[in-house]
Amino acid sequence: MNLIPLPAFNDNYIWMLHDGQRALVVDPGDAQVVFEAIKRLGVQLEAILVTHHHHDHTGGVTELREATGAQVFGPLLEQVPEPLMRLAGGDVIELLGWRLQVIDVPGHTAGHIAFYTEPQGQYPLLLCGDTLFSAGSGRLFEGTPAQMLTSLGKLAALPDNTRVCCAHEYTASGLVFAHAVEPDNQDVVSHQATVQTLRAQHLPSLPSSIGLEKAINPFLRTHLPGVIRAVQQFDATAQDPVRVFAALRTWKNQF
Repeated sequence: MNLIPLPAFNDNYIWMLHDGQRALVVDPGDAQVVFEAIKRLGVQLEAILVTHHHHDHTGGVTELREATGAQVFGPLLEQVPEPLMRLAGGDVIELLGWRLQVIDVPGHTAGHIAFYTEPQGQYPLLLCGDTLFSAGSGRLFEGTPAQMLTSLGKLAALPDNTRVCCAHEYTASGLVFAHAVEPDNQDVVSHQATVQTLRAQHLPSLPSSIGLEKAINPFLRTHLPGVIRAVQQFDATAQDPVRVFAALRTWKNQF
């Protein structure tokens, strides 16, 4: 399995998986980027995965489907260009010889889903859309803090070596906030240097890993005393886990 992030718009990544002949893409907001990639690689697009309904993730779906005949898979509860096979948490699909599990991760949107696979001979892979970012999480446009906290908990429970394929290049800004929350977190400081080097060379900071995110991402660390204390400096009413998470999200929105 070959994994490629295709840059789109200002900071999106359309993730492509291919075996040298067949390919699938995730959240293709821009069809042209995908057309250029399949031509360059000489592969046939067979499937399109959609995590949620936002236009920067779905804008190229219809054009790609009509041009290639690729089958579309997307969330059960969201408006995604038809026709498609609708999926919910617990569903399993097999594409290109790979078994992908569907995880319900509401929060950013009401019906957001993620895809998880354990390809033979490779580290596990998580395609998480806008739920989890490196050192961050998605804004709560439709879901509740409780939903997002539960969703992130599901992802944090995946194996530490799981590759995390986020849909946006937000890592550098996320780390600035993570450092404000935990100024003594040396994992954050170290990863800031790594990301700065990568981005200076116009290279992606992704994929991340679940293990790394548990070390640097404040949204996966809201149970830790140091994070709780920092959040309570922002909002003294944040006493229970959901309120701590909600206050952290508000802090990030205003940061």
